[in-house]
Amino acid sequence: MPNLRDLGGWPAGPGRVRHGLLFRSAQLTVLEGAAADEFARLGIRAVYDMRTDGERAAAPEQLPPGARHVVVDIVKDLPGAAPTQIFDALSDPQAAERIFGEGRGVALFEQGYRTLIGLPSALTGYREFFTDIAEAENGPILFHCTTGKDRTGWAAAALLLLLGVAEDDVYAEYLLTNEQLLPTLKPFFDRFVAAGGNADLLIPVLGVQREYLAAALDEMRQRYGSIDGYFSDGLQLPAETVQRLRNAYVA
Repeated sequence: MPNLRDLGGWPAGPGRVRHGLLFRSAQLTVLEGAAADEFARLGIRAVYDMRTDGERAAAPEQLPPGARHVVVDIVKDLPGAAPTQIFDALSDPQAAERIFGEGRGVALFEQGYRTLIGLPSALTGYREFFTDIAEAENGPILFHCTTGKDRTGWAAAALLLLLGVAEDDVYAEYLLTNEQLLPTLKPFFDRFVAAGGNADLLIPVLGVQREYLAAALDEMRQRYGSIDGYFSDGLQLPAETVQRLRNAYVA
């Protein structure tokens, strides 16, 4: 399962984020044999699917036994923003160079992360997500988008910051995607190079960069002042819900 990891273990103030309750990943694929057994042992009770209608239709969810499926379409209000369009653009190396070359890809993603902070569907989706997972009985939970790096990445970063994880550690967790996702995309890299493309062009598009999360944090602070302001004024979560999140996931 690409980009699957437990958010537990990070220092959070005087405590630590609890293990075995919060998992992030790329979209759920068919698992068989020992891999399926290992995944089942996580005990996932709810899966939060942050993909668009088109993404879900193209790759229907493969739920673990007994798990509840919850759709939170983060970019519903932003047509054409889904990673499926990114992969389409990368199918032609010349088109990819025009769209993403000379730093244009990094700039596009920085703007995309800023959009996640104020987009109405993003605020609605993240509010529903955080409200639901504040109820400890819903866990363990897994949340994902298509590659598990952008919509999922902001959800993980925002939650960890709220729980009291230091910003440097939040960046470190976010950047783990480059180690856990990019190697699984080697066949795509190989096809791109075989068609005449430059593999270096793909890294900032299919991976993550520190600048992307930095853009989201900057936008969040400009709009709401702090992570607490984002949750209270942006997502409009009551203080009781925020406290339940902290109680549920920090030991």
